[in-house]
Amino acid sequence: MVDELQNALEVLRNALIKDEGYRMSWQANIAMAYKDNENWYQQKNNKKYLNSKDKHLIANQAANYFLEQLCK
Repeated sequence: MVDELQNALEVLRNALIKDEGYRMSWQANIAMAYKDNENWYQQKNNKKYLNSKDKHLIANQAANYFLEQLCK
Protein backbone atom coordinates (compact mmCIF):
# COMPACT_ATOMS: atom_id res chain seq x y z
CA MET A 1 0.00 0.00 0.00
CA VAL A 2 2.83 2.42 0.81
CA ASP A 3 4.43 1.85 -2.59
CA GLU A 4 1.10 2.46 -4.35
CA LEU A 5 0.60 5.69 -2.45
CA GLN A 6 4.15 6.86 -3.16
CA ASN A 7 3.67 6.09 -6.86
CA ALA A 8 0.35 7.97 -6.94
CA LEU A 9 1.91 10.99 -5.24
CA GLU A 10 4.81 10.92 -7.69
CA VAL A 11 2.36 10.91 -10.63
CA LEU A 12 0.47 13.83 -9.09
CA ARG A 13 3.67 15.74 -8.31
CA ASN A 14 4.96 15.28 -11.87
CA ALA A 15 1.63 16.40 -13.34
CA LEU A 16 1.65 19.52 -11.15
CA ILE A 17 5.20 20.32 -12.28
CA LYS A 18 4.78 19.59 -15.99
CA ASP A 19 1.22 20.77 -16.72
CA GLU A 20 0.73 24.46 -15.96
CA GLY A 21 -3.02 24.32 -16.58
CA TYR A 22 -3.45 21.35 -14.27
CA ARG A 23 -1.42 23.11 -11.57
CA MET A 24 -3.49 26.27 -11.99
CA SER A 25 -6.69 24.26 -11.54
CA TRP A 26 -5.42 22.86 -8.22
CA GLN A 27 -4.27 26.30 -7.12
CA ALA A 28 -7.63 27.85 -8.01
CA ASN A 29 -9.56 25.15 -6.15
CA ILE A 30 -7.40 25.53 -3.03
CA ALA A 31 -7.73 29.32 -3.15
CA MET A 32 -11.50 29.15 -3.59
CA ALA A 33 -11.82 26.71 -0.71
CA TYR A 34 -10.26 29.40 1.48
CA LYS A 35 -12.33 32.26 0.04
CA ASP A 36 -15.59 30.28 0.32
CA ASN A 37 -14.86 29.36 3.94
CA GLU A 38 -13.85 32.94 4.73
CA ASN A 39 -17.16 34.23 3.35
CA TRP A 40 -19.19 31.57 5.17
CA TYR A 41 -17.36 32.33 8.43
CA GLN A 42 -17.90 36.07 8.12
CA GLN A 43 -21.60 35.65 7.32
CA LYS A 44 -22.17 33.12 10.11
CA ASN A 45 -20.34 35.23 12.70
CA ASN A 46 -21.41 38.65 11.36
CA LYS A 47 -17.77 39.79 11.11
CA LYS A 48 -16.49 42.47 8.80
CA TYR A 49 -12.83 42.09 9.81
CA LEU A 50 -10.87 38.95 10.63
CA ASN A 51 -8.10 38.57 13.19
CA SER A 52 -5.28 36.03 13.05
CA LYS A 53 -7.25 33.53 15.17
CA ASP A 54 -10.17 33.75 12.72
CA LYS A 55 -7.85 33.29 9.75
CA HIS A 56 -6.19 30.25 11.32
CA LEU A 57 -9.57 28.64 11.96
CA ILE A 58 -10.73 29.46 8.43
CA ALA A 59 -7.54 28.03 6.90
CA ASN A 60 -8.11 24.73 8.69
CA GLN A 61 -11.78 24.65 7.69
CA ALA A 62 -10.79 25.42 4.10
CA ALA A 63 -8.20 22.64 4.04
CA ASN A 64 -10.79 20.18 5.32
CA TYR A 65 -13.36 21.44 2.80
CA PHE A 66 -10.86 21.07 -0.06
CA LEU A 67 -10.03 17.51 0.98
CA GLU A 68 -13.74 16.64 1.30
CA GLN A 69 -14.35 17.92 -2.24
CA LEU A 70 -11.30 16.06 -3.55
CA CYS A 71 -12.50 12.78 -2.03
CA LYS A 72 -16.01 12.91 -3.51
